[in-house]
Formats: sequence, C-alpha cells, structure tokens
Amino acid sequence: MPLLVYILGLTVFSLSTSEFMVAGMMPSLANALGEPVARIGYLISIYALGMVIGGPLVTFGMLKLRIPNKQGLLCLLGLYAIAQSAAASAASYELMAVARLLTGVAGAACFGVSLAICAETVSPPLRGRAAAVVIGGLMLASVVGMPLTTFIDQQVGWRASFWLVVALTLLCMLLVTLLVPHSKASMDISLGRELGEFRKRELWAAYATSALVISAIFAAFSYFAPILTMVSGFPTSAIPWLLGVYGIANVVGNGVVGRYADRYTIPILAGGMVVLSIALALFAVFAHLQSASLALLVVIGLVGMSMNPAIIARVMRIAHPGPLVNTVHTSVINIGLSAGAWVGGLGIAAGHGLLSPLWVGVALAILGLLSLLPYLGQKPGEAQAAAFTARAD
Repeated sequence: MPLLVYILGLTVFSLSTSEFMVAGMMPSLANALGEPVARIGYLISIYALGMVIGGPLVTFGMLKLRIPNKQGLLCLLGLYAIAQSAAASAASYELMAVARLLTGVAGAACFGVSLAICAETVSPPLRGRAAAVVIGGLMLASVVGMPLTTFIDQQVGWRASFWLVVALTLLCMLLVTLLVPHSKASMDISLGRELGEFRKRELWAAYATSALVISAIFAAFSYFAPILTMVSGFPTSAIPWLLGVYGIANVVGNGVVGRYADRYTIPILAGGMVVLSIALALFAVFAHLQSASLALLVVIGLVGMSMNPAIIARVMRIAHPGPLVNTVHTSVINIGLSAGAWVGGLGIAAGHGLLSPLWVGVALAILGLLSLLPYLGQKPGEAQAAAFTARAD
C-alpha cells in the first residue's frame, strides 16, 4: 500500500478527532463558555450539519472551478486549520458554533477528496483495501484521538486539545504537499462527469444501503452507555474501557473487512447485516447479563462500523470515485448516523424502555439486508461486469 494512503488516513484521523472530541470535554466547554451542557452538545450537531450540507456544496464549487484534487485538499486543510484555530481561541459560544460549522464543511469535503486521491493512487482491485486504511483513521479517532484529547483537557485544558488538532492538520498539509503527486488536469476533474454519475440507480441503491447500515449501528450505539450501566449493571467508571473495547473491535474488523471488501463486497454487507441483527437481538434479550453484554459488544464492534470499507468499495465500483460522489456518500453516512440516533431514541421517548434502541437497530439492519436482495445473486465477477456496463452507459 503506498505511503500516501497512510497519510490520507492520518488526515482523516485528525479531522475525526476534532469531530468527536467535544463529547469528551463537555463539562470544560460548558464552564468556559458559560453554557449548559445540553447546548454544548449542539456543537456536535452543528459540525454534522456542516458535513451534510456544506461538504457537497464546497466540493461542487471545486469541480466547477476545476481545482485539482491535491490543491483542493490543501486549501480545505488550510480552511480547517484556520477554523479550528478560531475554535481554540473562542471566548463565546457563538464564535465556537461558527468555527464548528466551518470545520464540518471543510471536513466533509476533505473526506471526499481524500477518498478520490486514494482511488487515483491504487488500482481498482485494491480500492476497498486502500479505503479501509483511510477510513481506519476514523476508527482510530474514537479509540485514540478522543481519549487523548479528553486526557489533555483534564490535564492542561480544552484549548490545548483544539490546538493539538491544528498542529496535526498543519502536519498533514506538509505531508500532502511533499508526498501526494499533482492531480491530473481539468478533463479528469469534470463537473459534468461527476454529475452524470448521479443518474445511476445503482449508486442511489448503494447510498440507501450505506444509510441503513450506519443507522442500524448508531440507533444502538448511541444508547450503549445507559444500557450498560442501567440494565447490564456495569459501574459508570467502566464505560470508558467498555467503549474502548468496542473501538478496538471496530479497528480489527475494519482491517479484516478491508482485505476482502473488493472481491466480496455484497456477501460481506449481507453477512454483516445478518450477524449485526442477530447480535443486537441477543443483546436486547441478554442485556441483564454482564458477560453476554460484553461478548455481544465485541461482536457488534467487529461487524458494525467494520462494514465501512465494503460500502465505500461498492460506491467506488459503481461510479467514478470522484470527490463529489465520495463527499455525497459522506453526507449520506452522516444523515444515517443522525437519523439512527434519533429513531433509536423514539422508542425510549414512547416508553418502551432502554432496550428499544437495540430492537430499532435490528429492524434497520433487516431493512439494509432487504435493500441488497436484488444484488445477492451476483457473483463477484458478475457484479464487476455489471458495474462496468453501468459506467459505459
């Protein structure tokens, strides 16, 4: 795997650390900005809003101006560093909110362009494996980045955590400048070609499956902490290491799936959703047993977010893996994340108890499996041939 694929993974790690870290320093931010914790939580939603809406718009503008991928990524990282510096210096909630919105916009576009550069760098049969390395930065952000920034916040202060991300972003800019080759010129970065990809029904079907996969995972994951403490009986002090175990399982699963995602994309997705739905159902039934809860937490970690390389490989195989296709995919994933957390909470709000999000996750995983039914009969070679036919059309 080329070195620059790992550099792109470091870039995604830096951006994802910034996205997640607010959750680990809410008390500090609430005290510093004089706001209730609930309002600090909105900073996470504001970042996600920037990713969902702003990312595709910025990428569209880059294509309209025919900005090559390397130069575009450097500009976006520069914007990210400036906005993150504003957040690190913020003395008011309003400035922090604007900075989070801008980092979300730049972050989504960076994801899309990073995946596009990744696809340019490796041959098509290796794109899923390379994407697993890049998306591995997202997994490591939850396992390493968020705990690290939380520790720094507790020892030095929350501003130091924000400045750390600025330093990482500047390091990524330097490495991209030195190691990423110049992108091909304007004919390969065509807005018309990118927009033409969105006429493919197969692409929208892949997007729908991606949204359902992520929704199923986050409908349950968003409520793991109260389930583990109030149903399974774990002490509150055990939640960080339990979530750490879950994160490690994500990283391991991501690495394994990444090796086979290109050859067995649909079987991996179908099998993953079957195992995920069974694991969530068993978790709902045996959540009162700590040993069963821990084992099923690991299983969910291994098969849940670990499907990311497969959903990315599927999109890259169906459509030309340009920045707009990948950025819209990132937005779809974030929509699925937010929708899953919201739908999972509806069961609790309706009085069905803390375990209801797990059953919601089961239902969404089954819907994701149903979305794959038209493609389950395809062998890997036939699926690839169908993808090339779709591109030719």
